[in-house]
Amino acid sequence: MLRLLSIRNFAVVAALEVEFERGFTVLTGETGAGKSLLLDALSLLLGDRFEARQLRLGADRAEIAAEFDLADAPAARAWLIEHDLAEDGPLLLRRVLDAQGRSRAHINGRPATLTQLEAVGELLIDLHGQHAHQSLGRPETQRRLLDAYGGFAALTREVALAWRAWQDAVEHAKRGMQDVAAIQAERDMLSSRHAELTALAPSAAEWERLSQTQSRLAHAATLLESANAAEAELRDGDASLGSRLAAVLQRLKQAAAHDAALNDVVALLDEARIGTDEAARALRSYRERLDLDPGELARVETRLTAFHDAARKYRVRAGELPKLAEETIARLAVLAAGADAERLGNAEAEARRALLDLAHQLSAKRKLAAAELGHRVSAMMKRLAMTGGRVEIALIPISEPASFGLESVELQVATHAKQPLGPLARVASGGELSRLGLAIQVVLAEVGELPTLVFGAVAATVGRMLQQLGKRRQVLCVTHLPQVAACADHHHRVIKRSAAGEVSTELARLDSSGRVEELARMLGGHEVTAKTRAHAKELLAQHRIPTPP
Repeated sequence: MLRLLSIRNFAVVAALEVEFERGFTVLTGETGAGKSLLLDALSLLLGDRFEARQLRLGADRAEIAAEFDLADAPAARAWLIEHDLAEDGPLLLRRVLDAQGRSRAHINGRPATLTQLEAVGELLIDLHGQHAHQSLGRPETQRRLLDAYGGFAALTREVALAWRAWQDAVEHAKRGMQDVAAIQAERDMLSSRHAELTALAPSAAEWERLSQTQSRLAHAATLLESANAAEAELRDGDASLGSRLAAVLQRLKQAAAHDAALNDVVALLDEARIGTDEAARALRSYRERLDLDPGELARVETRLTAFHDAARKYRVRAGELPKLAEETIARLAVLAAGADAERLGNAEAEARRALLDLAHQLSAKRKLAAAELGHRVSAMMKRLAMTGGRVEIALIPISEPASFGLESVELQVATHAKQPLGPLARVASGGELSRLGLAIQVVLAEVGELPTLVFGAVAATVGRMLQQLGKRRQVLCVTHLPQVAACADHHHRVIKRSAAGEVSTELARLDSSGRVEELARMLGGHEVTAKTRAHAKELLAQHRIPTPP
């Protein structure tokens, strides 16, 4: 529900804030006072195009903001959560427009696009401007009206998604046929690489082992010489480290017989002697294991050369060859699938079957809804002084499935009993088209889910209809007809004031006496008489409108 609308520097409005309540609210005022500005401001807030002439003269920017209670708008709250724009409490929408035609939008204080404003607005308000009926002649509008009446929003989205999936499948199949030569060339190249890498059979473990082995074999002579020299230093001859440690150990053992304090040093030196002996034995074992086979070195280097040649050829490091082999296999699999004409054809056929299944479901639902909507609109036409008029909604099959289904929708109208049915755009006059549009809007409003309905100027006969709708929904209506205004639960008057050469628009909420005066003005023009006041009181009494708090 719309709770608050704030307007700054828009057209002739300098600053205006108005709070709205549940039920049926009317906005009235003299011609030229700016009644339609509130509808225009709401339209801009919900994503309409801004024109620089709408900026108040002399102002740098205009600002329009609104607060909505989401208690009766679960779809809008779900949309906000999905787009990470939800906050606790009411929803705040804001749009700022400047003299250069630029605009900025915010949802709950966060920057937003006009598309997002429009998307959330469609879940909050059904806005029927003074010329909204003119779009009724368009096939897409008639189709959307039928789907809105039937409540097919989810199914129509599924059909549109299925149609897009089918189109993608068609495009993939077409592209697959067009790219056969290029795909085959790539497959040939990758197959050759795959054969070569399969023959090489590289692995990360082998590359590491070969690198270490090659380094060891290439330096075997140096390693052997170093091991021999080290072993000689440790244990060969009287001058070796082992012999000298043994002599020092013997002398200290003899001295420890006279001073036990040397026993700790003796123990440390004994461990050093043992370690020296073990190191010498380990060096001998290492010398015996050291392979000096030049044939083995040649074999290792040959294998390493094969790794390096493949790496240079495919412009990767030698250690990355195993990964390249895996990627080659994976890409070949993708190309095999992409070039599989039969598979692509099957995918296209499956996508078409899925689309047709959903589209046939939609067609069946539309058929039932079309009959019911036609009957209800025909009944509403009688209440709008179109006695004998009737509406039928034709479903016209199309040759190929479309994003909206298997048929176009056409409103066929007869405006009086003797007139045959014909397309709405060719049969109805401007006035009839306007009344028919109102009939459809009221019927849709009775079954729709939007919490707030906003109407432009409407006929007197619709006043009681809107009064009934106001019991279930918030209805806002701009009108110049006292018969409509008398039906409202709440009444605001739009007032134009002039001061110091500037014109501004204000809004005043009317109490019971104020309503009588405004209805009297609407009934009698600028001159309010006792007679028009009495008529105004009678109008209010007839509709039994409770006194506003």
